[in-house]
Amino acid sequence: MCPVPGEDVSSRLIALLSVRGEDLGAEWADRVTGSLGGRVSRAEVQRELQEIYTALVSAIGSGSLDGHSEAFGEVRALLGELSRNRAQQGFSPSETAVSVFSLKEVLEPAVSGEDGDLQAYLKFSSLLDTLGLFTVETYTRAREELISAQAEQLLELSTPVVKLWDGVIGVPLVGTLDSARTMVVMEKMLQALIDTGSEQAIIDITGVPAVDTEVAQHLLKTVVAARLMGAECTISGIRPQIAQTIVALGIDFGDIVTKATLADALRHALRRSGVALSRTAPQAGAL
Repeated sequence: MCPVPGEDVSSRLIALLSVRGEDLGAEWADRVTGSLGGRVSRAEVQRELQEIYTALVSAIGSGSLDGHSEAFGEVRALLGELSRNRAQQGFSPSETAVSVFSLKEVLEPAVSGEDGDLQAYLKFSSLLDTLGLFTVETYTRAREELISAQAEQLLELSTPVVKLWDGVIGVPLVGTLDSARTMVVMEKMLQALIDTGSEQAIIDITGVPAVDTEVAQHLLKTVVAARLMGAECTISGIRPQIAQTIVALGIDFGDIVTKATLADALRHALRRSGVALSRTAPQAGAL
C-alpha cells in the first residue's frame, strides 16, 4: 500500500488494519494461542484480542499514535485486564507480552513488497512497543500483589491460635519468627484472649529452629502485650540446644515461665487457672 500524498500516518494505518482486519485478527489469535501452549482456549484468546484490536483501531482513528495518550485509555484498560489474568493463570512476562508483540509479525507481510508502507509500519511498531511495555509493567505489579497476598495468607495459616482448655489458649510457632510474623502472632493471640476470655496463653516454640537475640525480643514483646491484656504467658519448647543458646547469648526472660514441653506448659497453665490435676497410673496394655 503506497502512501498517498497528504494522507497522514494514522489514516494509512487505519486503512492497513481494515483491509484484512478479520484475517489479521484470526492469525493474531492463532499465534498467541500457540505461544500459550493451549493453556487458554482459542475462543477465549480470540475474545480478548478482538476487544483489544477494535479499541486499538478506534484509538488510532482519533489521530493519535501515543500509547500513553487519553485516546488509548480503553486499550490500556483491556491490556491491564489481560495482564492481571495472565499473572493469576501463572504465565510468564514473556508469554504475556507476546499477546501484544506478535501483532507486529502478523502485520509484517501486509507491509512487505512494493506496495508496503514502511513508515506506517514503523510508527505502528513503535506504538506496540509502548503498549507491550505497559503490559509487562502491569503484569509485574499484578504478580507482586498476588505474591504479597499469598504470603499474607501463608502467614495467617502458619500462625494458628488454638483453645487448649477453658481459659487456656496455645500458639504453636513453626519456622522463623520475624517482625512481620510477630505482629500477626500478637494480633491473633490478643484477639483470641478477648474472644475466649482466657487468662493463660502458651507460646510453643518447638517448631522454631533457632532462638537468637532478635527472636527472643519478639517473644518478649508478645508476652508483654498479653500481660497488658491481663493474661499470663508461658513459653514451651525450650529444648537443650535452645537453652544453651539462650544462656550463651545472655538473653534474660526475666519472670517469664518457660517449660521444656507443651504438656508441661499446659499443666502449669491449668494449675494457675485453678484446675485440679491428678496423676493416674497407665492401664495395662496402654501406650
